[in-house]
Amino acid sequence: MIILKSEREIQRMAEAGKLLAACHRRLAQLIKPGITTMEIDRYVDTFLKKNGAKSEQFGYNGYQYVTCASINDEICHGFPRKSPLKKGDIVTIDMVVNLNGALADSAWTYAVGEVSESARKLMDVSKKALCIGIEQAVVENRLGDIGHAIQTYVEGEGYSVVRDFTGHGIGRTIHEDPQVLHFGSPGRGLRLKEGMVITIEPMVNEGTWHSKMDDNGWTARTVDGKLSAQYEHTIAITKNGPVILTKQ
Repeated sequence: MIILKSEREIQRMAEAGKLLAACHRRLAQLIKPGITTMEIDRYVDTFLKKNGAKSEQFGYNGYQYVTCASINDEICHGFPRKSPLKKGDIVTIDMVVNLNGALADSAWTYAVGEVSESARKLMDVSKKALCIGIEQAVVENRLGDIGHAIQTYVEGEGYSVVRDFTGHGIGRTIHEDPQVLHFGSPGRGLRLKEGMVITIEPMVNEGTWHSKMDDNGWTARTVDGKLSAQYEHTIAITKNGPVILTKQ
């Protein structure tokens, strides 16, 4: 069931998104060779609590961290760990903020020091794919318009779009209807309506789009060991166009 949000509810989610974006800006200064993703996780936990918020994903289906930290060939849901990040790594930090019951969700891929030209290009394409998808998030468009625009651009650049994990509605809980695919056909799928709030979060791989799961039951990684990057925003569908609630 699609739950449309009121202007007041969207404003409350925007406040959560503003805090989340501020946290990501801090991480951009913090992430460098030698830091661990466990230290990043603890930093985010402290930052949120100091600002009257909490991590919504902590405890979600038994998940025991406040962030997901996916390194290099990990696509999503990587566990924070104590091993230090190395120069040339890329790491995606994904978090869901709960501020007084209002949720916002955003992931960002960071370069750890100087990265290779190929890693930088993957990051650039992934970020642009997000922007291209957001442009299609307008009233009366369909979900397929978002997915098609992302897929067409990414594949045109020689990369692939992960199909096993999707964007989603968000509001009272992390995952609400609808699913937001990052591939598809234009003019197909659910029609977008004013008041919908969704995440758009394309995961882009250097190689094939196929994924495999680690033994922990959470972490997905590329089957060929090649890099993956992801950028995600929470988007409100309004009569005046898409509004990015997690804009940095």
